[in-house]
Amino acid sequence: MFRTRFFRNHGFFGAVLFSFIVIILLMPFDSAWSQNRKPVDLSTAIVQVAKRTIPAVVHIEVTGTQEVAAPSFPFENDPFFRQFFGAPKGPRKFKRELRGVGTGMIIDTQGHIVTNYHVAGGASKIDVLFANGKKYSAKLIGSDPKTDLAVLKIVGNERFPFIAFGDSDKTEVGEWVVAIGHPRGLDQTVTQGIISAKHRRGITDPNSFQDFIQTDAAINPGNSGGPLLNLQGEVIGVNAVIISSSGGYEGIGFAIPSNIAIHVARTLIAHGKVERGWLGVTSKDVTSEQAKVLGMEALRGAFIVDVVKGGPADKGGLKKNDVVIALKGKEIRDAGDLRNEVANTPIGSEIKVTVLRNGKKQDFTIKSGDLRVITKTLAGSVKQRLGVEVRPPLPRETTRYGIAAGQGVVVTKVDLKSPLGLAGFEVGDMILEINGQEITGIDTFVEMVGTLQPNQPAALLALDHKTGNRGTIQVKAR
Repeated sequence: MFRTRFFRNHGFFGAVLFSFIVIILLMPFDSAWSQNRKPVDLSTAIVQVAKRTIPAVVHIEVTGTQEVAAPSFPFENDPFFRQFFGAPKGPRKFKRELRGVGTGMIIDTQGHIVTNYHVAGGASKIDVLFANGKKYSAKLIGSDPKTDLAVLKIVGNERFPFIAFGDSDKTEVGEWVVAIGHPRGLDQTVTQGIISAKHRRGITDPNSFQDFIQTDAAINPGNSGGPLLNLQGEVIGVNAVIISSSGGYEGIGFAIPSNIAIHVARTLIAHGKVERGWLGVTSKDVTSEQAKVLGMEALRGAFIVDVVKGGPADKGGLKKNDVVIALKGKEIRDAGDLRNEVANTPIGSEIKVTVLRNGKKQDFTIKSGDLRVITKTLAGSVKQRLGVEVRPPLPRETTRYGIAAGQGVVVTKVDLKSPLGLAGFEVGDMILEINGQEITGIDTFVEMVGTLQPNQPAALLALDHKTGNRGTIQVKAR
């Protein structure tokens, strides 16, 4: 009625003015609707997020033990000293108790908690403290060093408050975020900032499945495992690491995207371990020269260097020199992006892969394989290039040498005429790092060996199984 009278009194130009006013008034709401989000009041948004989520954020206290070598005596290895004074008395090793703190978030009413692997992965005793002062024991359900994630379960039959997860793929650079945690033991600390960048990789281990969200929200020691939230109170990241010269907040923090975290958490709850998809390709980032030859306007996609014979990609029709530009309809930016997306694909599921081949787009449907197959498929390559066979360390070995669970590989066979044989490796010795990158399993070791250039020096951090001593040895892979 009002609109009809307005048009009659003001004519055509009045109608245009009326429409313009309506558009201006609806613009903020239309923007919110387009993102499937409700409008927020910035003056109270952080207050509401804190009130809604703090009950589901817990302080984690962990206790572990580590076996370390006893301090040596001066001259104890000197034959002259030992001749007159004998071998030193007392135990050669002793156990020490380690304590640590961190943060976690409850993800369901049963009391499952998501936190970082480096917070609780090696703990023997875990306690969680709620904002209301209640304290519970918790047990480790499973952990995944490759994404630095772990899942705990509160010991109890109560129904617990939980926190909702959002879609980290829909977050945007510049978006306001809130971090909650227990930095330096200060419980329920709330800080705010923005998303500074997305898809940060190579922050810690380049061979792990990293795709960090960068934020300038204040994160300090003790924040690890806590939530990074949007203004709707949804978890869009798990705070994990900072870059700092002082060890404290300097405005550069990183969180594991929620889409990775929830996939890993659900898998750990269901199976106790993470099962990852595998295509069976070796890929690298597209160079400017390759982009020019392929007629690509931008540096994007993953260039396939090689295809494992008989692997899923080979069976599905992918070839060497293809460039993967999309997976399941989602753009692939680089080789790391391809690796992460494939890893998060359920084993046995069909994947639509879009590639550039000879300048033309082609689609293929490939059935995802099991990443564990890579260990068997490529183990022969390790033996050929380095001359050794390896296995994961046993729990008694990690305890004896004071290393983290899952760290390194143990040599089980060695060819004396091979690169490692000539370098003095023996059965029982351990390889902990290659070129400064920590080995967190056989698959990591196999992948890292595959990246070594023939006849180029590589630095291996080794552990002598007889003495427990560590040292860096230079070798050349074949």
